[in-house]
Amino acid sequence: MTATRACSASEISTSEPRKVEIDGIAVSIVRDSAGQIHALGDRCTHGDISLSEGFVENDTLECWAHGSQFSLHTGRPLNLPAYEPVPVYPVTIDGDDVLVDVTNPIDVSGLMADGKELT
Repeated sequence: MTATRACSASEISTSEPRKVEIDGIAVSIVRDSAGQIHALGDRCTHGDISLSEGFVENDTLECWAHGSQFSLHTGRPLNLPAYEPVPVYPVTIDGDDVLVDVTNPIDVSGLMADGKELT
């Protein structure tokens, strides 16, 4: 894993996504309602809108422009108009540093929207 420091964990609240750029890739860093930090591609697949300008609600990131909600665990849209997922990147917490590996998106093909394995 080639992780890069994205930000400090203390900078991430449950109410506001934070946009960072890592190796030329725009990433939304968010904290879910349970306190876990996630990293997703920052562009809505429907309208090419920055997701970091949207809203975090429970385990989703909502695009402010058209209301598509993306699972923080899988990047899959949970409602229309978006129908393509956004990438989800591995996150490591080292002290207060949030490290993100944009070179190796998580393979979510065998996961449900909530991040649990398909059975």
